[in-house]
Amino acid sequence: MKINSLTLIIFTVATTIVFSSCEHERLEPVTTTADGGGTISSFLAYNIDSVGGQSTNIYGRVVFYKDNANNTLVQLALYNTMSGSEYPVSIVSGAKGSETEEILSLYDIKGDTGEFGESKFYVIGDPDYFSSISAMDAHINVYLSEDKNTIAASGDFGVNNDPVESE
Repeated sequence: MKINSLTLIIFTVATTIVFSSCEHERLEPVTTTADGGGTISSFLAYNIDSVGGQSTNIYGRVVFYKDNANNTLVQLALYNTMSGSEYPVSIVSGAKGSETEEILSLYDIKGDTGEFGESKFYVIGDPDYFSSISAMDAHINVYLSEDKNTIAASGDFGVNNDPVESE
């Protein structure tokens, strides 16, 4: 009888441990967002075209988003970039080909992904920037090297070009 009682106690303890360790706490989903978070619904998209004579055929798109905190988020997606290379990017005043002055230097594009290496978006904190894009006389350049002497791809935006997509 002692063996049966001991077996029953061990079985009860083992069963309790097994069933209590399999119990999962159900968590409710968090449906709120942090300040400035949420859905991005305003954007302007422009094409970036390969510059002839560079033998690169790099092209893509730049998209400007307005987030809920009134920041302008800039995202680039490029095709035909070379793995292991980095491509500096600048917003330059005037129409493409005029090469006047650099307005803003953005993150470098990683050749492995065709996107910014530092972050998915370059954030411009000026709350008026997004609303001024349509009136800007500017373009974006993607360069082959850090010295920014050779342009691989370029695209007009603002007064120089209509967006290919917007909302």
